[in-house]
Amino acid sequence: MTILPPLPHFRLEGRQALVTGASRGIGLAAAAALAGAGAEVTLVARSEPDLESACAAIRARGGLCDALVLDVTDPAAVDSALAQRGPFQVLVNNAGMNRPLALAELSPEDLDAIFDLNVKAAFYVSRAVTRALTAAGLPGSIINVSSQMGHVGGPRRTMYCASKHALEGMTKALAWELGRQAIRVNTLCPTFLETDMTRAMFAEPTFRNWVLERIALGRLGQLEDIGGAIVFLASDASSLVTGSALMLDGGWTAA
Repeated sequence: MTILPPLPHFRLEGRQALVTGASRGIGLAAAAALAGAGAEVTLVARSEPDLESACAAIRARGGLCDALVLDVTDPAAVDSALAQRGPFQVLVNNAGMNRPLALAELSPEDLDAIFDLNVKAAFYVSRAVTRALTAAGLPGSIINVSSQMGHVGGPRRTMYCASKHALEGMTKALAWELGRQAIRVNTLCPTFLETDMTRAMFAEPTFRNWVLERIALGRLGQLEDIGGAIVFLASDASSLVTGSALMLDGGWTAA
């Protein structure tokens, strides 16, 4: 008799998940997907009204959700807040920013702001979450939201690319450091997404065409493209995946 391997398991019941930058955009899409897969999700951002609205939407769909107002660039605040919650077996480090400027226009303040949120904050939150998982002896999955720009370059994105390349390197190092503790660390690398915040940018035909010419599928990413990849990386379906970058770029980096 042929014995089939077990089916992949994508459900997350009984697990707590933490998502930063979760009040809108990619973060909210990730949180909604995790809640839909059964996780109890904590949404992190700086704006309490936006967080409460996001949580209400997830609860209305039947998900388990609470909100945490937190500045993830403040290491002491991160350590204090997360010591009182969790342990979180799923972490999505999504908080991030960009200031698309030419090299000559970039200031030291721009550099600090981008690296503080895109790199340092991911380090602070990962450190706090990992400490709790280690103390509890639990496995976990850390998903760092990177970008296709963590693998290529682009005009007016010098500091953004530098920060995402740094995040990719940190992810690989943490995968090795935490692997024997059954804590997996991966990146998710989206292409340009069409959202409420970016729609005006894509209304400019020259920029829109420049982007679409580089996407093999010929379309911009949408927020609904995020959820499946997040649940895969968070769940036991990806139990042998660590130190990897899941490209959600429509083929941009395949060129």
